Amino acid sequence: MKFNRSIYIALIMAGAFLAGCKKDFLQRDPQSDITDNVFFSNVNDLVTYTNGLYVELPSPVDDMNTDNVATHNVSVETDQLVRGAITPDNYDTWDTNGAKNWTKDDWKKLRAVNYMLDNVSKVTGNQLDIDHYVGIARFFRAFFYFDKIKKYSDVPWYSSALSSEDQDLYKGRDTRAFVADKVLEDLQFAVDHIKATGTNTRVTKWAALSLLSRFALYEGTFRKYHSELNLSNDYTRFLNIAADASTKIINEGGFSITGSSVADYSLLFNSSVLAGNKEIILWKDYDASLDVGNSSALVLNFNFALSKSLMDTYLNTDGTPFTNFTKPFTQLFDNRDPRMKATINYPGWVQPGNTAPYRLNPTMGGYGQIKFYPATSALNAGYAKQYNDLPVFRLAEILLINAEAKAELGTITQNDLNNTVNKLRARVGMPNMNIGAGLDPVLAAQYPNVTGSNVNVLLEIRRERRVELAGEGLRFDDLMRWKVGKLLQNNQQGMYIPALGAYDVTGDGVEDIAVLASPSDEAPIAGLPGAVKSGLAKYYLKDAAGKDNTFYLSGGNSGYVVFTRDRVQPRTFIEPQYYYRPIPRQQTLLNPNLKQIFGW
Repeated sequence: MKFNRSIYIALIMAGAFLAGCKKDFLQRDPQSDITDNVFFSNVNDLVTYTNGLYVELPSPVDDMNTDNVATHNVSVETDQLVRGAITPDNYDTWDTNGAKNWTKDDWKKLRAVNYMLDNVSKVTGNQLDIDHYVGIARFFRAFFYFDKIKKYSDVPWYSSALSSEDQDLYKGRDTRAFVADKVLEDLQFAVDHIKATGTNTRVTKWAALSLLSRFALYEGTFRKYHSELNLSNDYTRFLNIAADASTKIINEGGFSITGSSVADYSLLFNSSVLAGNKEIILWKDYDASLDVGNSSALVLNFNFALSKSLMDTYLNTDGTPFTNFTKPFTQLFDNRDPRMKATINYPGWVQPGNTAPYRLNPTMGGYGQIKFYPATSALNAGYAKQYNDLPVFRLAEILLINAEAKAELGTITQNDLNNTVNKLRARVGMPNMNIGAGLDPVLAAQYPNVTGSNVNVLLEIRRERRVELAGEGLRFDDLMRWKVGKLLQNNQQGMYIPALGAYDVTGDGVEDIAVLASPSDEAPIAGLPGAVKSGLAKYYLKDAAGKDNTFYLSGGNSGYVVFTRDRVQPRTFIEPQYYYRPIPRQQTLLNPNLKQIFGW
């Protein structure tokens, strides 16, 4: 019998998942014979089983694949996409969220959820408790399909764990409209049945409402701006769901924006404990004593640096747009939104564990990310051994969802802004956003497809979302749903260099780095005192053999740091094709009912 091998293997992998769930059970009975008959007997089994689902819960610490990143030294999917390197023939080799696309490791995440749901009827106990864990399983199924909709739009919907004889193994794509409504059904069940109380390292009613808010905003705005879907007549339904779900969290969840300073903002990302923080709805706990760590230290110039585009987005402290783009680095942070100093390495910033101020690296643009970098050296014990807790959902995102949904619906008021965006601005001492804010031409140029009577407010909400949530892994989805993927073909830039020579980047008045034409041409620093010259970190536009290095200056011997690869391999974003991904060709050969979409 012919079958789609990758999906088939994934959809029969229940035993492997359960191996880590109940050791004494595995010692009693053959795993392959009666696992479901023995394991799914009481609510404690559901507790154990659902605990195993949390490994799939994302807690991103960067905005790779977006215009928030200037450059990087690793291979990332969108970078390959805009350079024409992603095809149906190689897409199954790309790793996304720990599993290669459309392979057994990818689909077995769904299999794990559906296997539990198929067997939950055997569980005896309090029905409210049972429904709570069913709701958690359906929360994770919604998370899985949310990701699939974002990548492929139309995807096969599977609501049970299939056998090798099930003809649904050969089904084609279900429509986006159908699958999106199924996701809504799962999330509504989760909201209605998951308990509101409990530790915030486990899914509560409020986490379910958060995912519902995020999904509904994504789908509503995607439908609004993507005419190729022919779903623009049904976008307001999703935006209303986003507004209602986020309002429920705001009014009933008991969460609040914490602190009254940029230091309090930073603690959301770089501290050892998020327990008890009233802004955090769901978080991941990392603990040195258990040797459970993350890789958050990699945000600082290990793989990437942040972009001038992001830097320019932060307002001045008086609430006006920043326009003095050629300011020296040592003055760039003066009188700017304080969140910039919580996100980007600033003059005088000291890397935890060191005593001397940090020297930026212009080869990657100069704007290193410090958001999520552990606040103390005790939280940073080596590769993948960072122990700062990481948020999954926090109230700030919910406030921004509420504001954006209402702005897109055309119903937003000053009171709405005061209850959402302005709470975030107040924490860091920024002035309020007003409903009559002037239209920023820079934002208007970035988002040219925004129309309506409240364009000014909607664009400022997008600004606020970008700066408040920078580095939290949401920017890529924003670019996709707003249909501004063309921003990904722009060559991103880094810091401004007025001329070749030496510069103070730590703010102590002494030159720290030098940008020079080549190792054989140090004339621009010849007049410096010997002690200063010997202490410089030197960066060259060309190596000793005259070959271009990884960066150059936009004006030749002056200008913004730009990157040689972008000049050699120009970026192109093809619409609407690149808003979606191909199904790997091998899968379409195994199952001819799987058809490609939008140009693939």
